[in-house]
Order: sequence, then C-alpha cells, then structure tokens
Amino acid sequence: MEVAQMRRGGETCFVLRAAAVVSYVVLLMASKGARAQMRVGFYDSSCPAAEIIVQQEVSKAVSANPGLAAGLLRLHFHDCFVGGCEASVLIDSTSGNTAEKDAGPNKSLRGFEVIDRIKARVEQACFGVVSCADILAFAARDSLALTGGNGYQVPAGRRDGSVSRAQDTGGNLPPPTPNVNQLTKIFASKGLNQKDLVTLSGAHTIGGSHCSSFSSRLQTPSPTAPDPTMDPGYVAQLGQQCAGASPGPLVPMDAVTPNTFDEGFYKGVMANRGLLASDQALLSDGNTALQVVTYANDPATFQSDFAAAMVKMGYVGVLTGSSGKIRANCRVA
Repeated sequence: MEVAQMRRGGETCFVLRAAAVVSYVVLLMASKGARAQMRVGFYDSSCPAAEIIVQQEVSKAVSANPGLAAGLLRLHFHDCFVGGCEASVLIDSTSGNTAEKDAGPNKSLRGFEVIDRIKARVEQACFGVVSCADILAFAARDSLALTGGNGYQVPAGRRDGSVSRAQDTGGNLPPPTPNVNQLTKIFASKGLNQKDLVTLSGAHTIGGSHCSSFSSRLQTPSPTAPDPTMDPGYVAQLGQQCAGASPGPLVPMDAVTPNTFDEGFYKGVMANRGLLASDQALLSDGNTALQVVTYANDPATFQSDFAAAMVKMGYVGVLTGSSGKIRANCRVA
C-alpha cells in the first residue's frame, strides 16, 4: 500500500492513495483468477499440433531474418502492456478506428506476417480453438530459445480481446527516456516489480532501435554536450551511424552480440553503452544497478530469471474462460 506523506504547517498527514490501492487489489484478484484457468499443455487435447506449428513457423522466419526474433518478443511485450495479453496489438485499424499497432510507439513493430502464417495453419488444423494471444506468447518463447535463451513452458488458455485503440498506448508503454522511478511505476501498474523491470529490460540484448529513439542523447543540450552518462567513444560511433534523415537506421542495442540472447546488454550498460536513456538509467539507482552487475557476471541467473519474468508477464490482464473470444483472423476484431 502506497502512502503519500505531506507536511502542512508543521503537521504530518498521511493520505492513502485509494485509487492505486483499489487498482492493485483488482489486478491481484484478476491475476489469481487467470492463473486458476491457465495451464501448461492447455491445447494438448483440443489442438495438439498448436505449439509445434508455432515453433516451425517461428524457426523458418528467424532463419530467414534473425531480427524477427526480437520483433516477436517485442510484439508480446507491447501487447501485454496495453490492455493485457489479449492480442489487441495485432488488430488492424479501420476507417472508424486507429488501432494500437498504428500508435507512435508501435509503428516500428515487426512480425505481424509471421503471426498471420501461424494462425492460418493453426486454423486449418483446429478451427476456432487457439487464441491469437496464446500464439503471441508461444512465438515469444520460441524466438527466445532460437537465439540462445532458456526455453520455458508457457501456461496457455488466454482469449482474445476485441478493442484496440491507439490512444490506449499512452502511459502504458515505457518510452525510451524515463528514469528508474517512472519505469518502476509503469511496471507496477501491470503487477510487475522492479526486479521484473531490470530482468525484462534484458530483452534489449537482441534487436535494435532507430536513431530517433536515442538521437537526443547524442546532442543534449547542444551538439557539443552529449549525454554525460554515455561513453564518448560510443557517442562518436552513433553520431556517424545516425547522420542523416530521421528515423535513421536500425542500430543494435547490443553491439557485440546483437542476435544472441545473452548477458551482453548488461555488460553494455555497465560500460556506459546502453543505447536508450531508459537502459542506461538502470545504473542510476542502487538496487537496479546491483541487479545489472549481477546479471552481467552471472548469465545463468539472468537466463532463468528472464524466463520466469516472461511467464509472469504473460498473465497481465488476460481474458480467460468465457471472457473474450477466439479471433479467426488475428487482424480483425
């Protein structure tokens, strides 16, 4: 329970942030209810080929384009953080509605065609059984395993939502510039703690970011005074890569092993080579900095913690039982 302390005229009064408490309780109750209805092997009887199909299609896609592993992982994250893990990020915009995928933070998302191919095959195998939300969760797991991450079992049984609005992304998706306190609050609103924040940030060990997401760090407050938390040599390197039109090229977030899921992200942050301001900010707080150092020096702990955090994130705001539906086409509400 969060308590805000305010001093007025020498007196101390404590004001309970009731709305936050109610939201937390509702989220906790919903999470417990969801856990009771979701399970590993959910489709073993109703669609035994489901997870095999997902793995096959993800493997083909990542073999052809290694960057899609990070794209599929990011799709699952962006879905869960806006309205819960109910596949609303996959819904296309219509003439009367701008969907989540067309909001500013989501315009660089990749992997939609992979999900389309998976869904088409799954529907042929067992019509109307497997949700788009579960396909996203399976695809993220398989992408991780294909790039060197720990495999893990995915509790399934999610159902799909029908609402996808671009405006709902505001305040829910972490921007590239917040500090640790701001990031912690965003994660807390999803039932995730600060440890989860640092752990899931490790997803940035694969994939890249466009220059527009970090270019301000290269010339703030002026071109002669770049972000002091960034290694000067790295600033110079990025300045050359990002010279030109916005949004610029896709720059690896882990310059050493950009397509391998390892502890390289944390080593980069320790060397002041975190690409995004929000990544480098993890060193500014004692607790998060300690976790960064731990993961940089203990890859096995990072891998196991990341798998556990992905399972935990997969419960955020899920629809189960009679809630939601199974969308036949992941792009259509």
